[in-house]
Amino acid sequence: MNEIDLEESSNQDAHKLAVSKLGHRLDEIYQGGGKKRIVKHHNKGKLTARERIDYLLDPDSDRFEIGAFAALGMYEEYGGAPSAGVVVVQGYIRGRMVIVVANDATVKAGAWFPMTGKKNLRAQEIAMENRIPIIYLVDSAGVFLPLQDKIFPDKEHFGRIFRNNARLSSMGVHQIAAVMGSCVAGGAYLPIMSDESLIVEGSGSIFLAGPYLVKAAIGENVDAETLGGAVTQSEISGIIDHKMPNERSCLDRIKDLVEKIKPNTKLGFIRDQAKEPKIDIDEMYGHFPKERTKPYPILPILEAIVDADSITQYKKGYGKTITCAYANINGWGVGIVANNRALVRSKSGETQFGGVIYSDAADKAARFIMLCNQRQLPLIFIHDVTGFMVGTRSEQGGIIKDGAKMVNAVANSTVPKISVIIGNSYGAGNYAMCGKAYDPRLIVAWPSARIAVMGGSQAAEVLTQIQLSSLKKKGEEPDEKLQKELYEKISESYGAQTSPYYAAARLWVDAIIDPKDTRKLISMGIEAANEGVIEPFVPGVFQV
Repeated sequence: MNEIDLEESSNQDAHKLAVSKLGHRLDEIYQGGGKKRIVKHHNKGKLTARERIDYLLDPDSDRFEIGAFAALGMYEEYGGAPSAGVVVVQGYIRGRMVIVVANDATVKAGAWFPMTGKKNLRAQEIAMENRIPIIYLVDSAGVFLPLQDKIFPDKEHFGRIFRNNARLSSMGVHQIAAVMGSCVAGGAYLPIMSDESLIVEGSGSIFLAGPYLVKAAIGENVDAETLGGAVTQSEISGIIDHKMPNERSCLDRIKDLVEKIKPNTKLGFIRDQAKEPKIDIDEMYGHFPKERTKPYPILPILEAIVDADSITQYKKGYGKTITCAYANINGWGVGIVANNRALVRSKSGETQFGGVIYSDAADKAARFIMLCNQRQLPLIFIHDVTGFMVGTRSEQGGIIKDGAKMVNAVANSTVPKISVIIGNSYGAGNYAMCGKAYDPRLIVAWPSARIAVMGGSQAAEVLTQIQLSSLKKKGEEPDEKLQKELYEKISESYGAQTSPYYAAARLWVDAIIDPKDTRKLISMGIEAANEGVIEPFVPGVFQV
């Protein structure tokens, strides 16, 4: 085996190990509040959140879980909140694409943590952008009171969900809510502000204040079933539309209701016959260096994602640190903007570092993005970027101007944008490549991704120097050993914050995915967007 084969084999092993670790971590997440709580839940005759979703969605159909790692490593002082206590899945019911939001009552009785609210809002945002129905499976004890100040009063907090209920309904985006357990306090507004509601006899209850609060507030003694059970809310108050005898009948009724929703008019994105990629994932792994500073060409990576022989590069010989190309993904016509990590020669003969955005690359990308908007082609951004080029030559050449031009085009782009972070996504490069702040319809990361304001070694060096300077001002003179220990401590802490798991815990990305699923998720994202609307593209003012 020659040196190249050994390197490719080593790369493959590293990426496969990362994917295997991803699978193990997901298996742990899928346990929700733990096996004991799942058994307790089953003993009440109830399905878990993921079991409800599995029953509801079409068997053997594609699906995409959003925010599985939400709240990972957060709220540990309260025992943690796996998946933020709510499961969100994009999938199909009788062939119709939907978003399903299911409270996980095995996690703190389905209580709402701050990340629970953020995740619910993300689900509503996806439904709103793509005009696809959203299904709520409600089983929640309400706001987690020890953290009420972090979820209740602000713009992007709990109340925004009910505002979105109203906005979704006015837009004609159908919402169905099933009360399958507790539904209390402010949360009671969610099913009633949905377009159609269901409740399960014996387990579902809905009220603004539970029996204990009613007793405290007005001195009335009443049990939960009389106060807000299925009979009360469907036959007396009339606020619930469908009373169902058990969970499966309730989920079956939801399937029937979804089937009766009128299909949206399609936008008509181009779709040809799908072809398998030219390169399979295992081969692609060999071309993708495990060392994140090592240069590599982006084309073999793209050829493992797009349909075989579908790539047509735009301005191939210009601005080579970004590759822009027309291609097909699972038959869908797309425009791709990808960072090229190979060392290349510029038009003036200088060597350009791969993964860095130079003026010519930014200029090319901005124009390509505008072209895709004109042609109404969905845009796919493939991130492995360390930022924009710096230095006297770049500044005098107008790198800020050209970078702003690209950011302007991304910000004002109205065609669906989907971002895939495969490697680095640092600094302003993250913005220019349609990071979370630039409204991608979906944003996902491979296990190899890193997201930060700058690379770990550079950041650790800067932060170490700041700390050393502070010590010196206090009259301390740190020796070489202390300097090394300080650097290693900062480097470890900063490195943890650049991890894709850290990002996924905070919903900076919708999911960490197995690279082999990239095509499927992009295809589902475009299919969902094909149900929505596209506003006219109007670029802002920028310097030419």
